[in-house]
Amino acid sequence: MVVVFGMRAEMKPESEKLYIALISVHGLIRSHELELGRDADTGGQTLYVVELARALARQEGVVQVDLITRRVLDASLSDDYDAVTEPLSDRARIIRLDAGSDGYIPKEQLWDELDTLVDNAATFFRENGKIPDIIHSHYADAGYVGSRLASLLGVPLIHTGHSLGRVKRHHLLADGLSSNEVEERYKMARRIEAEELTLASAERVITSTFQEIEEQYELYDHYQPAQMRVLPPGTDVTQFTPPDGSENKDPLYFELVRFLKEPDKPLILALSRADKRKNIAILVQAYGESSELQKKANLVIIAGNREDVDDLEEGAQEVFHELFVAIDRHNLYGKVALPKQHFREDVPMFYRIAAMTGGVFVNPALTEPFGLTLIEAAASGLPVVATEEGGPRDILGNCQNGILVDPLDCQSIAVSILRLLNDRNLWLKCAANGLKGVREYYSWDAHAQRYLDIVRPIVERTELLERKPIARRRVLYRDRAIVSDLDQNLLGDPLALKRLIEVLRTHRKTTKFGIATGRRLDSAWMIMKKNGLPEPDILITSGGSEIHYAPKLTVDRSWRKHIDYLWAPHIVKKILKGLPGLKLQAKAEQSRYKISYFINPEIAPGIEELNRLLHQEEQSVHLQFAFGQYLDILPIRASKGLALRYVADRWGIPLERIFVAGGSGADEDMMRGNTLAAVVANRHHEELSQLIDVERIYFANEPFSEGILEALEYYDFFGLCVAPDENKGNVRTGSIS
Repeated sequence: MVVVFGMRAEMKPESEKLYIALISVHGLIRSHELELGRDADTGGQTLYVVELARALARQEGVVQVDLITRRVLDASLSDDYDAVTEPLSDRARIIRLDAGSDGYIPKEQLWDELDTLVDNAATFFRENGKIPDIIHSHYADAGYVGSRLASLLGVPLIHTGHSLGRVKRHHLLADGLSSNEVEERYKMARRIEAEELTLASAERVITSTFQEIEEQYELYDHYQPAQMRVLPPGTDVTQFTPPDGSENKDPLYFELVRFLKEPDKPLILALSRADKRKNIAILVQAYGESSELQKKANLVIIAGNREDVDDLEEGAQEVFHELFVAIDRHNLYGKVALPKQHFREDVPMFYRIAAMTGGVFVNPALTEPFGLTLIEAAASGLPVVATEEGGPRDILGNCQNGILVDPLDCQSIAVSILRLLNDRNLWLKCAANGLKGVREYYSWDAHAQRYLDIVRPIVERTELLERKPIARRRVLYRDRAIVSDLDQNLLGDPLALKRLIEVLRTHRKTTKFGIATGRRLDSAWMIMKKNGLPEPDILITSGGSEIHYAPKLTVDRSWRKHIDYLWAPHIVKKILKGLPGLKLQAKAEQSRYKISYFINPEIAPGIEELNRLLHQEEQSVHLQFAFGQYLDILPIRASKGLALRYVADRWGIPLERIFVAGGSGADEDMMRGNTLAAVVANRHHEELSQLIDVERIYFANEPFSEGILEALEYYDFFGLCVAPDENKGNVRTGSIS
């Protein structure tokens, strides 16, 4: 008999133990000193497969684990990668097989080498006289190899994507590459077809979170809900441990508390990149607005390394500017530590120091796909307050070690932190639950045991995947898009909005969904959440001056660079200062590329006069007037319409296949031109009335989302995708209401 985590397990005969073959083709894989970060191909995946192989080999029900990868003979690299066999443990080893070229080449150039690897792997298994019970492929290239091998050998295939081509393409386009550049450089079409083949072949697909399934795998034609299983990656619980009481003697402790007037207070800890999506500024705001929280605890923010903020990339500069302003506005000097430098090996000590003080870890991200920091905090005995968006729901559901909050609700964040700080019994319970939960759900041994629970029924054929019929799309990528403003369009009729969301979900494999709004990202995100809107594929905010993509709200940095042309916001404000009828809106409505005013049209200069005044002073700007009272001033290259056309060009979607819904004057330039446009019946007063005679603009009889649904039917958007009069010569039936 053997004991596993306190439970008795029957010793299995050798014939019943599993032989598992893991496949990870690219990167540099060896048993020691993994060269993580050497290049884009040697990162977290290589560490994951090595740790998975070792963890599986430790399990009683496993006889052997072979990690199959590509053999590399390269004079510039270690001879380790040339060895055909390398042990990982008593029952695990790395097997390196030839695959075409000898040298080390990027994964994007490996596609033509993979069939050779398939043949050599099949030969290896046959020559060794043993066929694996399970083949588990990692990433798209291994998925292709695994699919071919599984079919050849008659072995079930398990797959983990790690990242997906359709999502990666989003990020590359956001980084400024064109569709053609993405295809040429990253061979994205081949990757996505390999992923489709893998999904069509795999008995089970293992993901880290439910969100990964909903937002990524559902975009694929061969997606089958029944084949998906959520299994969080293992965490090295030996690296992250609870405090032992000596932390207040560590040099790192003194480095932190030198910023603080009362260093003996509990520490509220935040640790993330300086990224707007991490939403750190709201934690400072919550802390600054709560005198009770300031009396009770200090705040420590670890936000990457910096020498000079001005040398950071633009997004990080904005984050630090917001943090500095919030600290100054609430006079938090002596209460907040924001150290400039730290090393990776310092991170476990940060958690232990916060836990030693009786503090709390806070992750207020707008969206968090997984939430590794929450697992690290739990393993360190540190209770958490975390965003309710994404992976943290799964982690806190398993560990029960903290409180989920709305990441845009300052008061809720402050109240939740205070609840943990003020209730010592609750704090201790969460700390203990976190330690137990990490061991049970997130340690490598726990991961391996759950893995075997998933794959053994596949081997024994007691669980068979019943595939539902699928239809492949006509083209590889989504070829049309629906874009709407939030206010005066999507919102206002909850029942119609619910029907529209169902339509969007039904057609999400062929149709992108976008929102274009004058609101800032945080404001837009809050109202979307409140109304149950799904994360859009494209989110245009601040009147067209910011573009974000799903998942993770990735910002389009190329767009920022493009519009930062002759933009001098301080001069614009100086010119307009003191004019009658103009009043700057609250700071929360301002952004780097948008100046927002309240305007009283009865006493303020007209839009044309304001334009003339600014142009006289050589200011190249674009003015947007909406809802009879809002005036936004943007860079000359920024507007909703220009942002939409930029996105259409990047994504390769013709404007003729983009449906746009508007309800205020700020939507006008988005609707003119070649798009299929609609004005909802509840448009603001007479704004947009001048568009009644413009071709390809439909005036709906219904308001809000009902009007959008009406217009989609009018254009037969999911079918022919044209105006009726262009198709059959029919007269438009819509009218001004």
